Amino acid sequence: MLKQRLIGCIVVRDGIAVQSIKFSRYLPVGSAAICAQNLDRWGIDEILLQNISATPDGTGPDITLVETVANNCFAPLTVAGGIRSVEDVRDVLQSGADKIAINSGGIENPDLITEIATVFGRQCVVASIDAKPGPDGKFEVWTRSGSRSTGISPAELARDLAQRGAGEIMISAIHHDGTKQGYDSDLISEVAAAITVPLIVSGGVGHPRHFREGCDLPGVSAVAAANYFQFTEHSAAIAKAYLSGDGIEIRHDTYADYRGRAFDNSGRIEKTPDRDLERLVFEHYEKEKI
Repeated sequence: MLKQRLIGCIVVRDGIAVQSIKFSRYLPVGSAAICAQNLDRWGIDEILLQNISATPDGTGPDITLVETVANNCFAPLTVAGGIRSVEDVRDVLQSGADKIAINSGGIENPDLITEIATVFGRQCVVASIDAKPGPDGKFEVWTRSGSRSTGISPAELARDLAQRGAGEIMISAIHHDGTKQGYDSDLISEVAAAITVPLIVSGGVGHPRHFREGCDLPGVSAVAAANYFQFTEHSAAIAKAYLSGDGIEIRHDTYADYRGRAFDNSGRIEKTPDRDLERLVFEHYEKEKI
């Protein structure tokens, strides 16, 4: 059985990595390259770089940003933002990305999904969908960083884009973004039932148990978050330790391994008892002189 993946999202607005809250409020974090470097060191499985300014500003992918981030991580890199053509995809891949994620460009021009998949293979294409409940309570797709309503059902759109060549679908809950309430299981279940390709879920993580809840949903192959990974150091390794403790099959290949450790109610690693810390005290010997 394939192991489920933990994906770290880096949301970039006006060139700066930010925390996003319901796609409407943004808190500055800093350098996207440093964020990528930290996620990579902490054992993240994949990184998704999302430039949310590109489409609203009418610009293409920020190639300089892609190159800078790619040079600061070894984890597979997916790039989103401003992709409108096969040429954009070629530029992004040549700049160090492994895959592209396409949202507004693919929804407004679905044939582009097929064109990209034909040229680069469907394993290169992630179709990204942002959704939230409409006035009638039914889920609805929004584009342009959550600013434009489409009236389209996310499940129907996911099915269509997968048939057109998307190798993966990513569903993000706008109304859960930045709330720390966990994923929207109803939205995820609705989309998962409509597709057979791998599904990535995002929006609302505030505790490692939310990753666990996402992994438990049928059809989910990867759990993603952005803000969560900005809260504490080694957050990816800690999340993986929590998942492993609950029996989730996930990759571990980082120097920091917290498996077997206890967690407090907030999802942080509990402090090691003093008696155990005392056993770690050692006597220092000066380097032998010859």
